[in-house]
Amino acid sequence: MSTDLEPVPSSAAPVIVVGGGQSGLAAARALRELRMPAVILEASDRPAGSWPRYYDSLRLFSPAGYSSMPGMPFPGAPDRYPGRDEVAGYLERYAARLGVEIRTRTRVQTVRQDGREFIVVPDRGRTLRASGIVAASGSFSSPYRPSFPGEEGFTGGLSHVADYRNPAPYAGQRVIVVGAGDSAAQVANELAPVAAVTLATRHPVRFIPQRLGGQDVHYWLRESGFDTLPAEWLSKITGGSVVTDSVGFQQTLAAGLVDRRPMFTALDGNQVVWSDGRREPVDAIILATGYRPSLDYLRELGALDADAAPIHVRGISSTHVGLVYLGLEYQRSFASNTLRGVSADARAVIAPLVAWIRDAPAKVGLGARDYVDTYQSEWQVHRYGRGTRADSEDQAPRRRTAVRADRLPRGAARAGGPPGRGRQGPRRPCPAAAH
Repeated sequence: MSTDLEPVPSSAAPVIVVGGGQSGLAAARALRELRMPAVILEASDRPAGSWPRYYDSLRLFSPAGYSSMPGMPFPGAPDRYPGRDEVAGYLERYAARLGVEIRTRTRVQTVRQDGREFIVVPDRGRTLRASGIVAASGSFSSPYRPSFPGEEGFTGGLSHVADYRNPAPYAGQRVIVVGAGDSAAQVANELAPVAAVTLATRHPVRFIPQRLGGQDVHYWLRESGFDTLPAEWLSKITGGSVVTDSVGFQQTLAAGLVDRRPMFTALDGNQVVWSDGRREPVDAIILATGYRPSLDYLRELGALDADAAPIHVRGISSTHVGLVYLGLEYQRSFASNTLRGVSADARAVIAPLVAWIRDAPAKVGLGARDYVDTYQSEWQVHRYGRGTRADSEDQAPRRRTAVRADRLPRGAARAGGPPGRGRQGPRRPCPAAAH
């Protein structure tokens, strides 16, 4: 195995990276650059994240030339759009070059704190001690499935896009695709030649064209500085979901091959009930309604809010020193959870994590601490919300500053990477998408 990074001393407890997809690999690279030992724990059988489990036709929305991770260019012509299996293979090769221990088929059950360190409990093997935790476990294993009146008696097929593979099972059927993001557009477009398809959305679909001024839109995202816009502004700028039209779906809609309708209000037997009261038999409904971060292993630690969303500011935990996140939608920017953008986020959260582990406060004269008090008094939590702290014992706690991972609009033009996103605003689960 070859690596372009120097060996890392292994005397300290390693940082445990939960998840071996693009976010976990980006974290491992950033840790290696700072000579911090790391161990990646990946639930599946290969370090490729959720890419091998996406639908067959999925392609990157960003060209290969914009989709490389540090130290390893994406192979092939820079203006092509790599497919699902190519991306999975690229990530596996990238993992092999890192020189980091990766334990596959290892799912984390829970994480506990022990003084300044953490105890990680996997579903098999011994427990692990960690000097820090990087939660990079994505969201593919937590598909969001909204409920509908009459769902229990619905006799048609009702599935999530996480289970979709190709159009063959839907040939000749009446199909409703629910959602206004990239995955909804791609799946509806792919089904159009073989099925009668309606896209059901709460709002009209908004598009970003794949090419502008003779360049791929990713050129303009980079050159215009759009990629640097902070997450806090994006909900005001995008105003909701935006589709990167990588498959010509806008033209498919214009040609009448797929129609868009306002969201149906109920299900009844084999029928959907549309908002105008009309009823129509359907064979299948595919929910492209997104995912929520897969972070149940942090529930016992107390790092999540009542909706199981992480409490964080730009990927830095607001509840536990030594815990950071990667791969959340709009964690720091438009490109945060994408193949092209996650490495910048990794450097941003790994640098303070390593500084903490190496006791930076003591080095500037604040004194070392034997433990970290990560729990607030119940009075503070009740009055001010979890994620706030008093500046000192005789001062009132500051206003809550934690940004929840579910507070930015879902699906706003995902130009380059799969799910697991941080956002701002009303909860809208993110659609499945390729980036």
